[in-house]
Amino acid sequence: MKTVSNATEKHPASAKRSGKWPTVRKAFLKDHPNCAVCGGNKKVEVHHKHPFHVHPELELEPTNFISLCENDKDGVNCHLLFGHLGNFKSVNLSVEADAENWNKKITYRPKNATEVC
Repeated sequence: MKTVSNATEKHPASAKRSGKWPTVRKAFLKDHPNCAVCGGNKKVEVHHKHPFHVHPELELEPTNFISLCENDKDGVNCHLLFGHLGNFKSVNLSVEADAENWNKKITYRPKNATEVC
């Protein structure tokens, strides 16, 4: 399997994007402008649930996408943390379920400690 050279690169240098990627990416972000984890709408990226350099046949398949932000909202980069488990060399195959669970936790979190104690 191809790997990236360090934890900050998003995909191997040898991974070539389809010429259709910019159009597909733009259309997906238009329909899914918010981060699936935190709901933010700044610095949102299209994350491939199955990496396109491993599964090139899924590069342009919208069912393989999820919107995740790199906004560092409240100190969290959702793309890095949830999409790659904190390291761009890694992949989180349960990113969709994790995003849904954490979105609920964030949406319905107590406003302060006295609400839960």
